[in-house]
Amino acid sequence: MKSFFLAVDIFLCLMVFLCLYRVVFGPTLGDRIVATGAIGTKTLTILVIIGFLYGRVEMFLDISLSYALLNFIGTLAASKYFEAKREI
Repeated sequence: MKSFFLAVDIFLCLMVFLCLYRVVFGPTLGDRIVATGAIGTKTLTILVIIGFLYGRVEMFLDISLSYALLNFIGTLAASKYFEAKREI
């Protein structure tokens, strides 16, 4: 089962790099903000799977919940900032 979780983690890391490409070369600012949120979501999943691999799910779940809150607040703040500047 650990090899399956490890394979899923590696696959998610590759997907993060695809989203990172969209962040760097995105055609619009909205695409970049959405890709940043997607990177945060994939990172949450990677953290929980790492918790399963190390047998410390409760600790990594707390970390991932904190990261989810920061990711959500950061995405909202960036959206509000660029909406106020009328750049989206």
